[in-house]
Amino acid sequence: MTGNETLNEREQTILQAVVQCYITTAEPVGSRTIVKRFGLELSPATVRNVMSDLEELGYLQQLHTSSGRVPTDKGYRYFVNYLMRVQELTLAERNRIDRELSDRLRGADEVLRHTSQMLALITHQTGIVKSPDEHSVEVRHIEVVHVASDRGAVLVADNYGRVHTVMMPLEPPLQGGDLGKLNRFLNDHLRGVLISRIPSAIEEVMRTLMDEQRRLAEEALQVVNCLPRSRPGQLYLEGTTQLFEQPEFHDVGRAREVFGLFEERDRLIQLLQDGIGDRSMTVPSVLIGSELHQPGLQEISVVTSPYRVGDRAVGVLGVLGPRRMPYPRLTAIVDYTAGMVSRFLTSVVG
Repeated sequence: MTGNETLNEREQTILQAVVQCYITTAEPVGSRTIVKRFGLELSPATVRNVMSDLEELGYLQQLHTSSGRVPTDKGYRYFVNYLMRVQELTLAERNRIDRELSDRLRGADEVLRHTSQMLALITHQTGIVKSPDEHSVEVRHIEVVHVASDRGAVLVADNYGRVHTVMMPLEPPLQGGDLGKLNRFLNDHLRGVLISRIPSAIEEVMRTLMDEQRRLAEEALQVVNCLPRSRPGQLYLEGTTQLFEQPEFHDVGRAREVFGLFEERDRLIQLLQDGIGDRSMTVPSVLIGSELHQPGLQEISVVTSPYRVGDRAVGVLGVLGPRRMPYPRLTAIVDYTAGMVSRFLTSVVG
């Protein structure tokens, strides 16, 4: 799959030509097409022989006898790793992304939701964005408010400007002064704490307190135990219908498999996580077809990139589409967009 063989210059030229033609036309590519389109000083017979060699090496395949050839996953991988030049975005394209993610948008969730819509619109693929991971979300403010005599709402504002609300019983009902003391205690001890560590943070405090402060800590623990134990993050997905307009998914069986993927949030998150792999990576990555290691998704590719707050990767965004994607352009778009989102979130958190 990695394409470790060293292809000579002629083989590289013809493989690149086949990939580019197939990305554009979605039709098997013949030797005469390559000679005419790319103006090669080679005869169709010579090109045909080289294509046959590339087929034997696993970079190309024939879907039908006597038809042209199409890239395999190995062929796409060689193209992405060794032959592709990331397309530089035009000034107009950069300005468009800048406008879409301008400061007219308020708050992290709004920006991330709009980012998935923008990626779908600009790339004509499916745009996908996962909100910041649990390990990067901190408490900025926490407050319990009365909503009924025996019920309250816990409001947690995080460092991304989002407010999480959870209902809880108040037993026994807290009076105004007691509620004020509880809220001061919560903020004194939880501001800046990772949301995932809230219960353990209170338990650590309890071990050091006595008398009224310990009672407040016990009440605080009741409050934080009402909060969800896991905050896996929101997943924003836009442009799914565009995928089914591609020729690869006119087949009902293939379309059903991919549609099932969109219904399974955990599988989508896993695809994104697999895509970025090592979070220290600073450039987009590409997973192609069988590299996804998921049944029924052999015709899918994903181009992903982490976005960051400062130098720390906190989430991931990208595009999902057929293997026959214009990788040079999509890689550039995903990279630029991740940079824009990173700058916005860094300004919010900072």
